[in-house]
Amino acid sequence: MIGRREFLLSATLATAATALPMPAAAATQKTVRLPRKFRPQIVSVPETLPEGEIHVMPDEHLLFWTLGAGKARRYGIAVGAPGRNFKGVAHVRRKAEWPSWTPTADMIRQEPNVYAKWKNGLPGGHEKNPLGARALYLYQGNRDTLYRIHGTPQPWTIGRSFSSGCIRLQNEHVVELYDHVPLGTKVVVY
Repeated sequence: MIGRREFLLSATLATAATALPMPAAAATQKTVRLPRKFRPQIVSVPETLPEGEIHVMPDEHLLFWTLGAGKARRYGIAVGAPGRNFKGVAHVRRKAEWPSWTPTADMIRQEPNVYAKWKNGLPGGHEKNPLGARALYLYQGNRDTLYRIHGTPQPWTIGRSFSSGCIRLQNEHVVELYDHVPLGTKVVVY
């Protein structure tokens, strides 16, 4: 397996994300200018990485969509608080636009003051729905890991580790990624 140091190499600036149609409830999202490191860009990666995979480096708050020929599209991400992150290999088995969200029983148990009020869920596009504009659902075999790669209504969290564990991108960035990622895509989280 490729190590973290091998994977993180120099970058060249690329184009920014596309416009994003939003449900009315989600239109209140705050605009945030990310530090250069967390803006989408084309970077060099080991040429041995096949095209069409997602590689996530939680400690660096970076996600890579491999393009082949030693290149990848890199995105800044937010991840879970220490001890709450997925690590390993999974595959995208489901995709959703403006997905609804319901906190897991563990989330409610660990932080009832934060999650209990949403136990019946939130519709897609709701300004408090943490899944944002798009979601990629990670599975190991036929088992849902309950971890997602998704957008966020809190773009200022990119580059931080504090949530319940999912991998979050700015909504515009997750829409761009979503459009390229087919079902079955391999996801490696280091």
